[in-house]
Amino acid sequence: MSNDHRSNPDAANRPANAPPTDASGQPVNVVERDLADRDDDTRAVDEVITPTSIRTKEQEAEELKRKTAEIERKVADGN
Repeated sequence: MSNDHRSNPDAANRPANAPPTDASGQPVNVVERDLADRDDDTRAVDEVITPTSIRTKEQEAEELKRKTAEIERKVADGN
Protein backbone atom coordinates (compact mmCIF):
# COMPACT_ATOMS: atom_id res chain seq x y z
CA MET A 1 0.00 0.00 0.00
CA SER A 2 1.16 3.49 -0.76
CA ASN A 3 2.01 6.13 1.81
CA ASP A 4 0.91 8.99 -0.46
CA HIS A 5 -1.93 9.84 1.92
CA ARG A 6 0.59 11.09 4.49
CA SER A 7 1.76 14.00 2.32
CA ASN A 8 -1.48 14.40 0.37
CA PRO A 9 -4.68 13.59 2.29
CA ASP A 10 -6.74 13.53 -0.94
CA ALA A 11 -4.57 10.71 -2.29
CA ALA A 12 -6.14 8.27 0.16
CA ASN A 13 -9.54 8.85 -1.47
CA ARG A 14 -8.34 8.34 -5.06
CA PRO A 15 -8.05 4.94 -6.72
CA ALA A 16 -4.51 3.81 -7.56
CA ASN A 17 -5.14 4.10 -11.31
CA ALA A 18 -6.55 7.64 -11.16
CA PRO A 19 -4.86 10.18 -13.45
CA PRO A 20 -2.36 12.52 -11.80
CA THR A 21 -3.63 15.91 -10.69
CA ASP A 22 -1.98 19.25 -9.96
CA ALA A 23 -2.22 21.16 -6.67
CA SER A 24 -5.64 22.54 -7.61
CA GLY A 25 -7.02 19.07 -8.35
CA GLN A 26 -7.06 19.51 -12.14
CA PRO A 27 -5.90 16.51 -14.21
CA VAL A 28 -2.40 16.75 -15.66
CA ASN A 29 -1.39 15.04 -18.89
CA VAL A 30 2.16 14.18 -17.89
CA VAL A 31 3.08 12.83 -21.33
CA GLU A 32 2.20 16.10 -23.06
CA ARG A 33 3.90 18.03 -20.27
CA ASP A 34 7.10 16.04 -20.63
CA LEU A 35 7.08 16.30 -24.41
CA ALA A 36 6.58 20.05 -24.20
CA ASP A 37 9.51 20.37 -21.80
CA ARG A 38 12.44 21.20 -24.09
CA ASP A 39 15.17 21.32 -21.48
CA ASP A 40 18.38 21.20 -23.51
CA ASP A 41 20.40 20.12 -20.46
CA THR A 42 18.56 16.82 -20.25
CA ARG A 43 17.95 16.31 -23.98
CA ALA A 44 21.48 15.03 -24.63
CA VAL A 45 21.24 12.62 -21.71
CA ASP A 46 17.82 11.41 -22.86
CA GLU A 47 19.12 10.74 -26.36
CA VAL A 48 22.04 8.73 -25.03
CA ILE A 49 20.02 6.74 -22.50
CA THR A 50 16.93 6.12 -24.63
CA PRO A 51 17.69 3.34 -27.09
CA THR A 52 16.68 3.70 -30.71
CA SER A 53 14.33 0.94 -31.71
CA ILE A 54 15.55 -1.84 -33.96
CA ARG A 55 12.69 -1.04 -36.33
CA THR A 56 13.98 2.52 -36.77
CA LYS A 57 17.46 1.23 -37.58
CA GLU A 58 16.01 -1.30 -40.04
CA GLN A 59 14.08 1.47 -41.80
CA GLU A 60 17.24 3.59 -42.04
CA ALA A 61 19.16 0.62 -43.47
CA GLU A 62 16.45 0.00 -46.09
CA GLU A 63 16.52 3.66 -47.11
CA LEU A 64 20.31 3.50 -47.53
CA LYS A 65 19.97 0.33 -49.64
CA ARG A 66 17.43 2.05 -51.91
CA LYS A 67 19.68 5.08 -52.34
CA THR A 68 22.69 2.87 -53.05
CA ALA A 69 20.76 0.88 -55.64
CA GLU A 70 19.61 4.11 -57.31
CA ILE A 71 23.18 5.43 -57.50
CA GLU A 72 24.44 2.09 -58.87
CA ARG A 73 21.76 2.18 -61.62
CA LYS A 74 22.77 5.72 -62.58
CA VAL A 75 26.44 4.73 -62.73
CA ALA A 76 25.62 1.65 -64.81
CA ASP A 77 23.56 3.79 -67.25
CA GLY A 78 26.43 6.26 -67.52
CA ASN A 79 24.49 9.22 -66.10
